[in-house]
Amino acid sequence: MKKTMRIILFTLGTLLAFNTFAKQLRPNIVLIMCDDLGYGDVQCLNPKNGKIKTPYIDRLASQGMTFTDAHSGSSVCTPTRYGLLTGRYSWRTRLQSGVVQGFAPCLIAPDRLTVAGLLKKQGYATGIIGKWHLDFKYQDAKTGKILPRMKRAPIGSTIPDGPVHRGFDYFHGIHHAGHMDTIIENNKVVEQLDEIHNLPRLTEKSVAYIEGRTKYQAQPFFLYVPLGSPHTPIVPTAEWQGKSGLGPYGDFVMQTDATVGAIMNALDKNGFAKNTLVVFTSDNGCSKAANISRLRKQGHHVSAQYRGSKSDIWEGGHRVPFLVRWPGMVEAASQSDQLITLVDFFATISDITGEKAPGMAEDSVSFLPALSGQAIVSSRKGIIHHSISGHFAYRQGKWKLLLAKGSGGWSSPKESEVGAKTASAQLYNMEKDPSEQNNLYLSRPDVAERLLADLTLDVQRGRSTDGPEAKNDVLNIKLWKSQRGKK
Repeated sequence: MKKTMRIILFTLGTLLAFNTFAKQLRPNIVLIMCDDLGYGDVQCLNPKNGKIKTPYIDRLASQGMTFTDAHSGSSVCTPTRYGLLTGRYSWRTRLQSGVVQGFAPCLIAPDRLTVAGLLKKQGYATGIIGKWHLDFKYQDAKTGKILPRMKRAPIGSTIPDGPVHRGFDYFHGIHHAGHMDTIIENNKVVEQLDEIHNLPRLTEKSVAYIEGRTKYQAQPFFLYVPLGSPHTPIVPTAEWQGKSGLGPYGDFVMQTDATVGAIMNALDKNGFAKNTLVVFTSDNGCSKAANISRLRKQGHHVSAQYRGSKSDIWEGGHRVPFLVRWPGMVEAASQSDQLITLVDFFATISDITGEKAPGMAEDSVSFLPALSGQAIVSSRKGIIHHSISGHFAYRQGKWKLLLAKGSGGWSSPKESEVGAKTASAQLYNMEKDPSEQNNLYLSRPDVAERLLADLTLDVQRGRSTDGPEAKNDVLNIKLWKSQRGKK
């Protein structure tokens, strides 16, 4: 008992010292999030079946910590971005499936604090360079009239509810891939740009932002870089075409990797490396637009050993690369196998800075302890996965319950392709069966029922962590998207 108590006290003391040190440092924070980059597209995460060279991302991993069991908030774009910035699952909002299309009110409510807003309270400069994809409206600059949905917003149009109204001081980028040619600066459409030049522009602007911060050394900054690559349109520039030997997708991944390198080099060159927390990740798995089957024939497995890809409730849809570099705070070439989600970014930043947000970030748990090799302390029983069609899954320890008969997304078998006699759900032991091949739903009803009860409660009570009473934005959230059959 005395030995156990000494271990507990030592752990608490270590965490307290680490947390206090972090607050005193007030680190700069750079978050790079790729779009549709699969877990297996990063070569160091998939050494056996990863054929695309990613030297800069690999170098980042060698300089920091690799999380091997990290998950996006959804297997598609918009919901993940909402969860990352708010610490709340997106299906608690009006968005129950799919993604937003623009020309609509911002999905993040005006009174909801984002990570950027949280950091502004601590005096941070906050910038976003890249893809927003959380909806906003466009207005005619002269009349103030809200513009109807159209192919592209005219140059000069203004935005009344964009990133600069949700905690960011500066925005340069696009709304989503369908409007990649429409460039926005702060709250105004400023340019029409050919899609192939989008990634080079974001690279240039990110480096310039970092260089510009040298004039304000006393003020920490948060730079969020949600890249639009390697999402469609898959448009590597001429210097990258043919580089991978695997086709345009492989080339575009390599160009994206070079952007990561440019940002890291800018931090190093301008003296920010030692006091900058860098996070690298992806919003979901690789898209079918990459021609996954052809890549596989060439020996490249976009999801590594995991089943499925973007849109799916299987691991390939939402298990994502997650790397953290923080010199002096995170051990180089270290690894964590603890279960986290991108929704946890909010609580982690809150923990680091000491800036709390009561009543917000209802689903977020700090992974700060993991950065020093300690166990994450959580009141959350499990994490919730969500597919493009709104299918739910629940992960708790080694167990994963999927309320879907098939992929819940684009991969076969889709829900429409499974037979009527197929079990209503899937249950996998992720320690023994990480590729989700042996469905235990019928043989372990005790586990399935327990996980379903916990999932149901987390959905219904408006939060999955302990805290003030919370409510979902919609009254009825449908747990079972497929017809229930065999138990």
